[in-house]
Amino acid sequence: MTAGIGSEEKIKSVYASLRASEKKVADYVLSRMDAVAGLSIAELSRRAGVSQPTVIRFVRALGFSGYRRFKFALLEERRNGAPEAAFEPLDGFDLRPWDRLEDIPLKTVRVSKSVLDDTLKSVSPAAYRQAVAYLAAARIIDIYCVENSMAPASDLLNKLIYLGLQCRLHTDGYLQQISACHLSPADAAVAFSYSGSSADTVKALKQAKKSGAKTIAVTNVRDSVIAGSADVCILAGGRRNVIYGNAIFSRVSQLAVVDMLYMGVILSDYRRFSAELDKSGALIRDRGYEAPEKKK
Repeated sequence: MTAGIGSEEKIKSVYASLRASEKKVADYVLSRMDAVAGLSIAELSRRAGVSQPTVIRFVRALGFSGYRRFKFALLEERRNGAPEAAFEPLDGFDLRPWDRLEDIPLKTVRVSKSVLDDTLKSVSPAAYRQAVAYLAAARIIDIYCVENSMAPASDLLNKLIYLGLQCRLHTDGYLQQISACHLSPADAAVAFSYSGSSADTVKALKQAKKSGAKTIAVTNVRDSVIAGSADVCILAGGRRNVIYGNAIFSRVSQLAVVDMLYMGVILSDYRRFSAELDKSGALIRDRGYEAPEKKK
């Protein structure tokens, strides 16, 4: 994760996130890259017009433990030539090629928490209530998705089946559309699409609506095609996190919406659905290994 990235590339990649005082250091270093390696921290802070702690914050933003390590990297690059950049910084997740592996769990949890906070702000209580009502009353529930959205879609399938609801999910896009054409006004359909523009998912949901079924879209893009094609749209956040073209954190917000729908359906008729859940649980109670008894 560290090879192929020079100090100049590091500075440019983090520049936008720096404080105004730290940008002064960045500007000075970028304009005099060859000379900075020979400066002490006191000299650099004086020439950049900032305090020494600001210089320390600047080098740490680049991933260095201290100013000495930063100077050493500059000297090495001057001696051996700056390496070519391996790739551009990735959008949406603050992952840098020089990050430490042990920092990734913290970064991941922070982003996930931020995504969930955004989801909570985005979910409309009215849309949520209507979606729960559609699911609880449906004769058959179709679920549509592609690729990364398969995770929340299959989770919703599992949860609703445990509640005794008749659900189906086909992994093939053609079968999703064929299934949709056989729905009726007594049925419901749920479509997951982070971008809201997945062609197969949109086609299936439109077909379900044409068949008279109640339609629910779960997406992150308010003005997307799928949002405009559904009776109810649950907005699972408003940000776009992309890493190599895939919304790797979309499932975090969508899984949260699945849990909301699941618990909402239970609450809509607590006696009925809690009984169904107990019935489902009883059937598989003997399918796990029991913990061995402790010897006295």
